[in-house]
Amino acid sequence: MSPAQIRSAERALTAGTWAITFGAVLYSVLTVTPLMAGHTPPGWKWTAPILPLVVDAAVVIVVRMDATLARLNGDGGRWPVVLRWMTGLMTVLLNVGLSALDKDGVGVAVHSVAPLLLIVTAETSLAYRRAIAGALAAREDAERAERDLREQRAEARRQEERAERLARWEATERAERERREHDAKVAREQREHEVSMAREERAETARREAAEREEKARREAAERAERERREHERRERERREREASQRERAERAEAQQREQEAAERARAELLAAGPAAERLPEERAREVVKAAVEAGLPQRQAVELTGWSAGWIAARYKEHPAVRPALHAVPATTTSEEQAS
Repeated sequence: MSPAQIRSAERALTAGTWAITFGAVLYSVLTVTPLMAGHTPPGWKWTAPILPLVVDAAVVIVVRMDATLARLNGDGGRWPVVLRWMTGLMTVLLNVGLSALDKDGVGVAVHSVAPLLLIVTAETSLAYRRAIAGALAAREDAERAERDLREQRAEARRQEERAERLARWEATERAERERREHDAKVAREQREHEVSMAREERAETARREAAEREEKARREAAERAERERREHERRERERREREASQRERAERAEAQQREQEAAERARAELLAAGPAAERLPEERAREVVKAAVEAGLPQRQAVELTGWSAGWIAARYKEHPAVRPALHAVPATTTSEEQAS
């Protein structure tokens, strides 16, 4: 059972016990007061409720203290038992007293129900509380033992872990020491090997330098011979290139001369035709304009030779790269019809 369920059961037991107690106390006051009023001198009947209240107060004290002692798993000794039974018997006698004097057996039985129920409830509640307290104590002892066992196991694990850590640390230290010793040995052997290699390297270097000097001398002699050979070839190649260049310039000058003579003949043929009677085709007109530009003719003469307008001729002159700055433009006196053509 969980602690919450135990607390719920205790609360139910406490509520039931106090409900029965207060019910019995109230019933006792109502039952005993008429009895006390009939046996009290005139003028003191107002004291009739005091005795049942006193007895019932003792009952409340007993119930309350028993509950507290049971919760604390304590024992009050003989006197709480004497008080509990004495108050219980007093309550029973006072509740059945009036019916007993009237020799009413049914009344005695009926009026004894509440006090007897109170007595039994008090004893049962005390037994329940002690049992619950004992069970809780046993449970706490078991939990304490289990907790102690867990702590012991945890401590044992911590001891083992500490031992393992110590063993690992010792192993690490030992391995580190061995590594340092090995590194020192390797470094010493390496230094000895380096010294030996340095001696061998110096000897090898001396031999290599001697061989290199001899090789350098042979290589320089070969390079000198090669340079002389290349220089002779270069001079021969330059001579041949000069001769080829001279021949090429002569051939190019001859070709240019032939082209110039052909162009001059073509221009002469174009210009010898005289003024055009009608406008030439555009392709033919462009050839005539090109020849006129190259011949240095003015734009007016080109207009006469092609039959095209002065504006069109001026535009073709501007397009030609060989237009000379000294050429005079034809006056722009063309008609709108000529510009349109």
